[in-house]
Amino acid sequence: MEFANKEYFILLLLLVPYVLWYFLYRKRNEPTMRMSDTSAYLDAPQSWRTYLVHAPMLLRCIAFTLIVIVLARPQTHNSWDKKSVEGIDIMLAMDISTSMLAEDLKPNRMEAAKNVASEFISGRPDDNIGLCIFAGESFTQCPMTADHASLQNLLRSVRTDLASKGLIEDGTAVGMGLANAVSRLKSSKAKSKVVILLTDGSNNRGEISPLTAAQIAKSLGIRVYTIGVGTNKVAPYPMPVAGGIQYVNIPVEIDTKTLAEISAITDGNHYRATSTKELRQIYSDIDKLEKTKLNVKKFSKRYEAFAPFAWGALFVLLLEVLLRTTVLRRIP
Repeated sequence: MEFANKEYFILLLLLVPYVLWYFLYRKRNEPTMRMSDTSAYLDAPQSWRTYLVHAPMLLRCIAFTLIVIVLARPQTHNSWDKKSVEGIDIMLAMDISTSMLAEDLKPNRMEAAKNVASEFISGRPDDNIGLCIFAGESFTQCPMTADHASLQNLLRSVRTDLASKGLIEDGTAVGMGLANAVSRLKSSKAKSKVVILLTDGSNNRGEISPLTAAQIAKSLGIRVYTIGVGTNKVAPYPMPVAGGIQYVNIPVEIDTKTLAEISAITDGNHYRATSTKELRQIYSDIDKLEKTKLNVKKFSKRYEAFAPFAWGALFVLLLEVLLRTTVLRRIP
């Protein structure tokens, strides 16, 4: 709450001489009666009126205070604060090929990547972030948005069984995944545009090569951060068999050379994550990227808020008059 005429609060100083005058004047004008001994009245019961003898004066002070507040014009307002926040436009490109079920990261590569990406999104509330996924083909799971709740829901729904169900072609189309993410950023007006590409394999599908997609990203001023996820040799993979799951070791074949070239072309960085801890650290490093300022304009509408104080002053004055002329009436 704000006050348009704060200078009226100086009037509250008048209460000090009024209170002093009240007690000094009352003491001089109280009727008195001389008695030889007052010990007989020490245990005499006191009326409740005795405790309320100063109530009218107190109510007059409260009424005066409320009237001063009314004169000071209290106001409330609704507003969007004018501020500058930091933000960039980010597209997450995530590999969902069946090899992402390997359990060299816990509980597996796919779930580890989703969990860490979710933490990354939660830590950047001012950014526009989108998500595209790829296996042998690529499509957009969520376009860039500031509605991170919806993005998180779509991220949680990402699964690796699309290829096994025949919904998309299995494989690893790194170039297509990158090109799809770049296409979502080409119209961005942000100073900083970033793609974070995560994969556990080598490009073996798609019509666009990874380096061609990297050149397109460079021409649009988009930095690409590549993450190769998986151990360095073999990884346990759950293979469905009759009656259960059998684990087999599959080779880890990450084309780190191509991923590093993509990052070098676009002035980004390449990372290797052999554990969930390392993957979390990588996202923490990327979180320190340059940010761009977004201005938020201020909107404000003021409302006069004197009415409750005016009604309160009127009520207190009426109560003071009522008490002074009835139950607390004094007979000179």
